[in-house]
Amino acid sequence: MLRLQKKGNPKNPWSTEDLKDGLTHFYQKHGHYPTATEFDAYPYLPSSRQIERRFGGLVALRQQLKLDAQTDLRTGQHSSNRAYKINQRAHKLENEVYGFLTKMFGKEFVHREYFFVDDKRTRADFFVYDRNNGFCVDIFYPSNRRNMSGCLNAKLDKYRSEHMQQYPVIFLQMNKDINQETLDKLVRNKIKVLNKSQSLMGWDTFCNFCQKRGQLTIT
Repeated sequence: MLRLQKKGNPKNPWSTEDLKDGLTHFYQKHGHYPTATEFDAYPYLPSSRQIERRFGGLVALRQQLKLDAQTDLRTGQHSSNRAYKINQRAHKLENEVYGFLTKMFGKEFVHREYFFVDDKRTRADFFVYDRNNGFCVDIFYPSNRRNMSGCLNAKLDKYRSEHMQQYPVIFLQMNKDINQETLDKLVRNKIKVLNKSQSLMGWDTFCNFCQKRGQLTIT
């Protein structure tokens, strides 16, 4: 029988038996051992930071406990399955946004994979031609609030070139469990700030933004 220790009880330090039972319980429920984010969210395991300090990381802990299943979730079948699911979700979300933009602005005015310069890297997911000279949209899906900042920092690094500051850029996060208030708070508290042409939006805010932009017409 598994002995499950719960988070938040400082009187009972985590023994290796507690950790092994918690990991076994997680594996029985999910079919894989937890990532750092899953470790932090699971009630029967301590924080991933504690494991880093004590064992040198999650991989080292699983090795020390001699767990049978694949140790490093960054490689192998688990990693391949995860990458496949992420790619499938990204494709679905891009199609959703494309359908919305073409309905709002017209198919001829929505450009997918807009390249700013001819280096095959400096591109936005979409460029929309409108009455205000156009805007760019870059889509991403943070799995939770914890990795939101890292995702946004990666976007800011990508768009730091002056070539990519010619038009307004909307960083559109598509996790609808994260509201605009959370996004605005993140932007206010960031050390790496957005420039005046960049905005971080959730879906509802983005829809309102598009409705206020004038559709370009051909005369």
